[in-house]
Amino acid sequence: MTRTETQFEPGTPPDGALERWFALKERGTTARTEVLAGMTTFLTMAYIVLVNPAILGAAGMPVASVAAATCFAAAFASILMGLVANTPLALAPGMGLNAYFSFTVVQQMGVPWPVALGCVFLSGVAFLALTVTGVRQLIIAAIPHYLFAAVAGGIGLFIGFVGLKSAGIVVADPSTFVALGNLREPGAMLALFGLVLIGALSVWNVRGAMLIGILATTALGWLCGMVSVHPEPYSLDTLTGTAFKLDLAGVFGLSGSHGLGLFEILFVFLFVDLFDNIGTLVAVTKRAGLMDGQGRIPRLNRILVTDAAATIVGSMAGTSTVTSYVESAAGVQAGGRTGLTAVVTGLLFLATLFVAPYAQVIPLAATAPALIIVGGLMLLPLTEVEWEDPLAAIPAFLTVAMIPFTFSIANGLAFGITAHALLKLVRGTIQRKDWFLLVLALLFVARFAWLAGG
Repeated sequence: MTRTETQFEPGTPPDGALERWFALKERGTTARTEVLAGMTTFLTMAYIVLVNPAILGAAGMPVASVAAATCFAAAFASILMGLVANTPLALAPGMGLNAYFSFTVVQQMGVPWPVALGCVFLSGVAFLALTVTGVRQLIIAAIPHYLFAAVAGGIGLFIGFVGLKSAGIVVADPSTFVALGNLREPGAMLALFGLVLIGALSVWNVRGAMLIGILATTALGWLCGMVSVHPEPYSLDTLTGTAFKLDLAGVFGLSGSHGLGLFEILFVFLFVDLFDNIGTLVAVTKRAGLMDGQGRIPRLNRILVTDAAATIVGSMAGTSTVTSYVESAAGVQAGGRTGLTAVVTGLLFLATLFVAPYAQVIPLAATAPALIIVGGLMLLPLTEVEWEDPLAAIPAFLTVAMIPFTFSIANGLAFGITAHALLKLVRGTIQRKDWFLLVLALLFVARFAWLAGG
């Protein structure tokens, strides 16, 4: 019986219901294995409950409310993914896009955070429309695979740089732009301790290494009096600090100094989410043995629709773009093969919702090491770039370099896609099917011209 034909009758045993819905035997797994896999996935990505509020807090958002929104969004998205797509893929607010939200959109462009949440909402709606209409295939076909890898690597450097800056390990310098900070400062010392601890736990393959490292670093800071925190009391009012605060009217009112800001913000939220999903899906489904004989991802439309819905709901709850997490591979490694793994992960995030507001007591020095480690791990896709081929190497390098050096994912995408199109024209390998690539490149050139004129 197929999943769509499943009917539950009164008195059906729970394990029978799980078998019918998730096809456990067909995929060679058991309910117990799936539960353990879901717990494993949760432990490897639970750090986002502490890190995401720290990053979005830099945008002026209430930390306790963001923590609650993070748990709710991750729970909703993961459970929906498990039930609708039957895939062991967990979701949560994405690293990289949360940094872009805070440091570029809000701090550099001066967009108020409720308006930025409105942009996230619209990007989710756009993602949903592109998926339903099939336009996403056109976009994926227009972007070379190595640029997906380059964007991931560039975002990794971006996140790592944010972590080093937050820790005080790297500081601003008028002569060299950046320089080594004073490592004897309490915050820097505490961050270095956390970096060493998380690194050690990671090489020992300890599950939940980042979460353990963050909590241990925070505890050490309290014991040594190196950090001073003043947590707000837990209350339902605190939980609603970001819920339904998105400002759609403000999005459409972007003008003046923002200029083409709306297009750029939506473009980055949409494309990076798309890149993240495709890369994560390939990695996780390949490891789980779920790809078909032609290397295609089963139920891809359901997965992408779920992701779009998660971003829409997440923006209404009060967090940045929700996306698939490559940490889901840890659950797959533990035996997860069905959506039950994602459902268990989501239920654990839901349980964490009741303690999430206390994430505000975690100092930046404790979350910074996690950013540095995550940034480093995100460089792995760069091995997929054919660095000996200039057609791939030059656009890839520009993408990787421009994201952290200009503090903008948009600039990295613009340089990479434009360089790729230009080099294809020079080489004479441009084809009629590349028309969408040329359109994107021309739009980016127009953007650069507008910025230069402004």
